[in-house]
Amino acid sequence: MKNKTNFPSQEEETCPSRCPDNSAFKQQRLPAWKPQLDIVTVLSSFFLTGAFCLTVGVCLILSANSVREIQVDYSDKCSDCSKFRENSSNWNKECHCSVNFTLKEDILGDVFMYYGLQNFYQNHRRYMISRSDAQLLGRNVNIQRSYCAPFTTYKNGTPMAPCGAIANSMFNDTIDLFYNRNSSVIQVPLLKTGNSWWTDKNVKFRNPESYNLSSAFAGTARPPYWQKPVYLLDEGDERNTGYVNDDFIIWMRVSAFATFRNLYRRVRRIRHFADGLPAGNYTFQISYNFPVSKFKGRKHVILSTVVWSGGSNPFLGIAYVVSGTAATLAGFVITAIHLKLRKKKTYFQRQ
Repeated sequence: MKNKTNFPSQEEETCPSRCPDNSAFKQQRLPAWKPQLDIVTVLSSFFLTGAFCLTVGVCLILSANSVREIQVDYSDKCSDCSKFRENSSNWNKECHCSVNFTLKEDILGDVFMYYGLQNFYQNHRRYMISRSDAQLLGRNVNIQRSYCAPFTTYKNGTPMAPCGAIANSMFNDTIDLFYNRNSSVIQVPLLKTGNSWWTDKNVKFRNPESYNLSSAFAGTARPPYWQKPVYLLDEGDERNTGYVNDDFIIWMRVSAFATFRNLYRRVRRIRHFADGLPAGNYTFQISYNFPVSKFKGRKHVILSTVVWSGGSNPFLGIAYVVSGTAATLAGFVITAIHLKLRKKKTYFQRQ
């Protein structure tokens, strides 16, 4: 049998090759730097990382502990109003309660007022998507195609503005703060604007364009649990009503946990409160509109200051301390293993 030499056919010569181009990049011939790790480099990295995390963690914890905060739970003290609100026939009637508390020391600096809810789950998937972002941008859209159901329209076909479960469940208690100074009662001035994020106020939320808001929302109706339409959320300030109302914007930013707090007001630093809240007796006057007993929730008001790291939340500081401790311990473990192996190596070399 004769040997045959295999020559490439003409068809194979014309077809492009599947091999990568003979370039430095595609053939992986580019110059590269590969660190040569030795024991000094590894241990230095672990100990420096541990020292950095421990330092930052301690600073964050000390900063969080320096925040002055007082929390007042008014769920039980306003239990009569809570029972009153459980009756749906009283939806348009007002119920007021008052809660007294004492500040033993001055709270200096900017003071922020929050409302807090417990056992209120906003992280349910159906609840989180129950909104129409296009509607909140002031566009004329068909909310039947949104995820707002069942809070889209009434039985007569009137659309809700705003639609969805998030808007319908908006926190609507009204909280006023009074300072009992000697025999006089002074209302603490509170700021209700400037509490939301700039991007929310100017980008994500817009009112429909019209010569006035009442005509802009003509043909729509308030959500079932609301006491007044959206264009009357703040009758005293046209720049803080409708979809751009600060309280509404903050509520629409849902929480990831069942216990959370939202910014409600800021203390205006004038007259008696130029330096903050002085020590003394105070009273919260609450118009109770938001019942929580059906889902076994609780409500409270928080007065707090802030520092460079934020509010009173030591979680980030604790996380840094734990990470720094773990890195430092890992460094000591690696050091012990290295010394042990080096002793064995020296022993065998002598043998």
